[in-house]
Amino acid sequence: MRFRTVLFDLDGTLIDHLPAIHRSYAHALPQVGLPAPTREQVKNAIGGGLENAMRNFVPEEKMPECLRIYRAFWATTMLDGADPMPGAHALLKSLHARGVACGVFTNKHGPSARAVCDHLGLSPYLDLILGATDTAWLKPRPEFAAHALAALKAVAATTCLVGDSPWDVQAAHAAGFPCFAVTTGTHSADELHAAGADAVYDSLLAVGAAEFALT
Repeated sequence: MRFRTVLFDLDGTLIDHLPAIHRSYAHALPQVGLPAPTREQVKNAIGGGLENAMRNFVPEEKMPECLRIYRAFWATTMLDGADPMPGAHALLKSLHARGVACGVFTNKHGPSARAVCDHLGLSPYLDLILGATDTAWLKPRPEFAAHALAALKAVAATTCLVGDSPWDVQAAHAAGFPCFAVTTGTHSADELHAAGADAVYDSLLAVGAAEFALT
């Protein structure tokens, strides 16, 4: 294994949480007088953190109230509509067994990320679950990646990131390590290649086989 540390994005990479996310948008936006977005619109917006995503649908003056409604609803419903991506458990378990440090590195709300990883049984194979509000930064800021590496006592030379968006590619490259992208989330293979992903795969199982020699 040339990699001793593997960081994973969460939504669209390790888990499919889109049903719960879309349901929360559909609940919150009509309450501030705005139309509920479609599932596809929400899918295309997520990745840069909740506030950045919501600005695709909500004017700035309505953001505080919409965020309040969304977060209250999300807190009680987020575990209904969360599933691991195919191969997520197997990949994390195999890497963990080889002594590879695995971490979630996400723009998702940190406490929500930890709750859903616990719920789906991913946490036992993770050495770190780092998300929004855990630090002052989000992807692709290099300080966020530096914080993750420091927490794992890792170095960029033996680290990689598995993600599904240009934010993941930018974050990895800004921190000095490769990004292997999957098309299970918010962006197509063409978009991920255009963003500069080091390789693009159609599943976590494909990443495991090609990059980590797992079968």
